[in-house]
Amino acid sequence: MAELTTDIRAIRGIGEARAAALGKLGIFTLGDLISWFPRRYEDRTEIRRIAELVPGETACVAAMVTAPPTLSRIRKGLELIKLRAVDETGVLDVTFFNQTWLKNNLRQGETYLFYGKAEGNLLRRQMAGPVVEPEGRREFTGRIVPIYPLTAGVSQLILSRSVRQGLDACTDILPDVLPDGVRREHQLCRIGFAYENIHFPQNARALELARRRLAFEELFLFTIGLRRLRSRRSVLPVAPCKEVDLTPFFARLPFQLTGAQRRCIGEALGDMKSGRPMNRLCQGDVGSGKTMVAAACVYFMVKNGHQAALMAPTEILARQHFEGLRPLLEGLGVRCALLTGSARQKERRELLQRLEEGETDFVIGTHALLTEDVRWANLGLVVTDEQHRFGVAQRSALSAKGDSPHMLVMSATPIPRTLALILYGDLDVSVLDELPPGRQSIDTFAVPGSYHQRVYRFIRAQAAQGRQSYVVCPMVEEDGEAPDERKAVTEYARKLRAGPLSELRVAVLHGRMKPREKDAVMAAFAAHETDVLVSTTVIEVGVDVPNATLMVVENAERFGLSQLHQLRGRVGRGTHKSYCILISDNTGEETRARLRVMTRTSDGFKIAEEDLRLRGPGDFFGLRQHGLPGLKVADLGCDTKLLQEAQAAADQLLAADPELRTCPAAAARVEELFARRADTLN
Repeated sequence: MAELTTDIRAIRGIGEARAAALGKLGIFTLGDLISWFPRRYEDRTEIRRIAELVPGETACVAAMVTAPPTLSRIRKGLELIKLRAVDETGVLDVTFFNQTWLKNNLRQGETYLFYGKAEGNLLRRQMAGPVVEPEGRREFTGRIVPIYPLTAGVSQLILSRSVRQGLDACTDILPDVLPDGVRREHQLCRIGFAYENIHFPQNARALELARRRLAFEELFLFTIGLRRLRSRRSVLPVAPCKEVDLTPFFARLPFQLTGAQRRCIGEALGDMKSGRPMNRLCQGDVGSGKTMVAAACVYFMVKNGHQAALMAPTEILARQHFEGLRPLLEGLGVRCALLTGSARQKERRELLQRLEEGETDFVIGTHALLTEDVRWANLGLVVTDEQHRFGVAQRSALSAKGDSPHMLVMSATPIPRTLALILYGDLDVSVLDELPPGRQSIDTFAVPGSYHQRVYRFIRAQAAQGRQSYVVCPMVEEDGEAPDERKAVTEYARKLRAGPLSELRVAVLHGRMKPREKDAVMAAFAAHETDVLVSTTVIEVGVDVPNATLMVVENAERFGLSQLHQLRGRVGRGTHKSYCILISDNTGEETRARLRVMTRTSDGFKIAEEDLRLRGPGDFFGLRQHGLPGLKVADLGCDTKLLQEAQAAADQLLAADPELRTCPAAAARVEELFARRADTLN
């Protein structure tokens, strides 16, 4: 009998070639296959008559072929199959492109279902390239049809038929992980019905029942996993920190902290005095002052006789933190050091010795902090900056260098609070929702591609005033192959150098460059050795360049709002007026609505809420980057009520049975979901 871990090649109808194609999607087992859920559905249940077809609308029509199809070769690589079909109300002319086999498959006198966009006029209806099948089959017409995410070599037909074969192979082996009592109380369907109807819905009601059941299950298991991690973390005792007077720290600051900063500092200090390890996320908009919250925690920890570490994702960012914090902290008696991969051997040896002997209090560094030879006398606090740039294993590796050190995670990506509590369910969340006074506003414009020449003139005008600009390109993807970010930026930079910006110094930055190359390019831009930086989103998190005043984003519709907001935050960091120009030729209503949000508000939290509402969380924030299991069905933007139900059910179960002894199937699934992440989230 098949099991969910069975290799898909063992399923009837899936040979080596199809298995290799499915493997590109990460589908290797029967379980992977039946859990590859559709991303959307098309309702093809309504069968219209030809006279009812509206030009420009997509519809399903049943019609009889009146004459044998004709084949014509227009040119090399383009062959047309044409036919005429009729019903009692009218005539439909149908054209197929490069599907020569249809010439012999579509027979005169037989009725077929055609699904496609109606064209022509009220007197003569047409369809080009529709889906077609015999009237009685109803595989891709006359029903609600799932649309799956694909890759090169895998069509909707291949995937749909593979899933059908997969479901047929596991009808009797699907484990129901929800306890019967929970399923009945929340009126949820059985698991077999859910899988069948999420892939091949009988009707709209069956699809909704299936989706609700699977979404509830995801949120239920997710909540249990996070609750268990949190409870595991909270029992770890550590010596509580003693009270420290922060007056000297506040007195040295050249500005007043905002109320939000003081609140976050108070929450973090409360954790460190509680007798359990702090595990706190400090999230705030670009420029909200997270670094000062971290500095106050470092001062507090050092005054308690412990060392502290701050890990940044790049060497140039680590150096920026060091240059910003050292004058402040060394004036308060905190001995600071910088440790990066480019440190000379002699300097590195001396620094490591001072660190191990407790003669250095605070080290700022990159991944170099994780190497085996870095040993601490008494590491008490670990701060990670831009946490989503680190694998969670790296955070874990740094914290393992101390005895349950306190952990402060900083993120400049504002997240709606509901989503933050899910994404970071194992962390306490502090929100910096107040910007320091004097922060530059950034004028934002959304324009079509026809504005390119005006945009280039504006870049030249900024350069003439001594200012610098960023130009961000999305990655290019061709013929279903993996995206090539290098090609996108190098080709665009070549065009700019050869044409509209030939007199300016144009540099290139992309993610495939080595870390040292990236740092060198950013350092040159920060030193104003280049005027324009053409980049992918690798600059979304980066060094401050106060002289950069213009952010241009090409194909802005390809980015999420939160990502656009992060990119915009790269400018406006100095005293000069700053601008952001979003270029998009997409005229879709959703795209226009999203870009309008960017032009109307600079509040990162409002933008994040809108992003979640418009796109849902799947694209919002890369769940898998955080080491948490991804949600395949649940939509945190729409399923808030279902989330509350699932959390209540999970809490009720854990209160009665903390070890899940009464429901081993749920315990096994939670273990499986969190197994590769348990070391990082507790």
